Amino acid sequence: MMKCVVVFSGGPDSACVAYWAKDRGYEVYTITFDYGQIAKVEIERARRIAQELGVAHKVVDLSSLEEIYSGVTSLVDTGIQMTREFSDPIVVPFRNGVFLAVTVAYAASIGADTILYGAHGSDEENYPDCRREFYKAFEEAARLGTETPIVIDAPFSGLTKAEMLRRGVEFGVPFHLTWSCYRNGPLHCGACESCNNRRRAFQEAGVHDPTEYEA
Repeated sequence: MMKCVVVFSGGPDSACVAYWAKDRGYEVYTITFDYGQIAKVEIERARRIAQELGVAHKVVDLSSLEEIYSGVTSLVDTGIQMTREFSDPIVVPFRNGVFLAVTVAYAASIGADTILYGAHGSDEENYPDCRREFYKAFEEAARLGTETPIVIDAPFSGLTKAEMLRRGVEFGVPFHLTWSCYRNGPLHCGACESCNNRRRAFQEAGVHDPTEYEA
């Protein structure tokens, strides 16, 4: 059986990828990162979803990155305003690059030949580390660095977030367990960019949104 590692945030995007991989017959391993983010609840949600799917789950402590990202992004620094729509302060610079680098090491250690993450078409405009040219360049670096034919892919890179959610319904993704909010709960705030993005995507998809929002 083919092994894959899914970069797993506990959000709907990565959950769709994990369920897609399981449906495709992969032996799925998931990896979640504590990078000093405010929304620590997403780590617990990732654990619960992995348990629901019946796959391995690893949490890697990179919380010292808070020292790098403090003063840069509102996802880590409570002193930076959390905006309702996309803005530069919600970008965590090279986050996917950092995560993919560690994931390559993990994949090599368990003999997995595929790494998957939840980048999709709706993210490509604003997030350079969600674009195909980025992750395919990273794939080449991983191959050179490990001397293995490792594959790095984003199965939904050609789809919008709404289209991805519709696929997730087909795979039985437990969207009620997923977490998108940049704040730490207990409910989604309903006001940050990620909550607005989540709510809008469910509406566009015509899929029931099981999320409890504060606003």
